[in-house]
Amino acid sequence: MKKKKQYGIIALVLILAVAIAAGYYFYINRFDASAYVKAVLDVSYKNEIQEYVELTDTSEKEAKQIFENNLNVTMEEFDSLELPDELSGKYRELFENIAKKVSYTVGEGVKDEDGNYTVEVMVKPITLFDDTYDTFQEKAKDYAEQISNNVMGGAEIPTDEQMQNDVYQIYYEVLKSACDGGLKYGEAEKVTLHVVKTEEKGYEIQDKDMQILDSALISEKELATE
Repeated sequence: MKKKKQYGIIALVLILAVAIAAGYYFYINRFDASAYVKAVLDVSYKNEIQEYVELTDTSEKEAKQIFENNLNVTMEEFDSLELPDELSGKYRELFENIAKKVSYTVGEGVKDEDGNYTVEVMVKPITLFDDTYDTFQEKAKDYAEQISNNVMGGAEIPTDEQMQNDVYQIYYEVLKSACDGGLKYGEAEKVTLHVVKTEEKGYEIQDKDMQILDSALISEKELATE
């Protein structure tokens, strides 16, 4: 098994692609950049739709679909692995719960001379994957040793598919246990979002800023050393 793929893939696909689905804010009265940013983040990460619906004149059904679409993006990599339906469903539920617990505080919007805005967001990264890295490695090592001992004792070598499923089951149990014990967060850091006018007389958050924010919400320091 490729260790980096097995260890790192879950954290890498967890980061949600929120910018594409969030839509535009069409302004009639005074635009509140801070309220808009918070509404976009809340609907995208926490599935909290009310403010977004009111600000963007989006239907509740469309707003709820934003969060579901983000989870679908997260699960695409798992679908390609063809994990058992039960295990895949457990990961989807786990990722949903983690997403709803990301930590951000939205500051006030500052307008520039072109009518665009900058909004500072303070982010405290979830350290789940860093915190569970050593535990998972130990359990994966124990699993490998168990397989080796079984084979030496005359048992058949498990298929690659079975070993992959076993590894992902182990990782799920490690992550779920840590979540149940309470997620931990790192030091706060600032991310600047640029909220710019669109040709349709609305506003949107620049995609590149949303990507930076995504990366800041969940720490991958241990995985980056692989």
